[in-house]
Amino acid sequence: MDETEFWELIDGAREAAEGDPEEQADVLVERLVARDPDSVVDFARHFESRYNRAYTWDLWGAAAVLLGGASDDAFDYFRCWLIGQGREVFERALQDPDHLADLLDEFDDEVDGDAEELGYAADEAYEQLTGGTVPDLGLPPQPREPLGEYLDTEDDEALAERFPQLWDRFRP
Repeated sequence: MDETEFWELIDGAREAAEGDPEEQADVLVERLVARDPDSVVDFARHFESRYNRAYTWDLWGAAAVLLGGASDDAFDYFRCWLIGQGREVFERALQDPDHLADLLDEFDDEVDGDAEELGYAADEAYEQLTGGTVPDLGLPPQPREPLGEYLDTEDDEALAERFPQLWDRFRP
């Protein structure tokens, strides 16, 4: 599976689920189960690679603005959600998370920003196909600390300064 096919699966599942993150995960599992185990492992490798790339202070800060705060777990689920939004949103958010203010039509912190289940879609599909767990993906582990310059995600002034567009649009 190449990168284009990975993003097509993500986009197709999101469209079929009409943007609902839990339903997107279910659709993705269904579509992965229709493939062979090697394709599922390839999908898992693509997903995990992007998940690790999104482990940055800037994205954590953007998540804190959008969600009204972001614990470790909330940020993990936010990164899954961000991947689930597709290639354009993901890549542009990596370049400058403040662009999420322009990229997101709507954002409901009760529904959006949390796609924990997407992070397990490949595992679930692989288990259904083989009865086993996804083998080692051969990727370097996630860094111990987020990439980039430290940002206090609980400091509203720092968040408003770093993400003025997000702050103005999504925070009262």
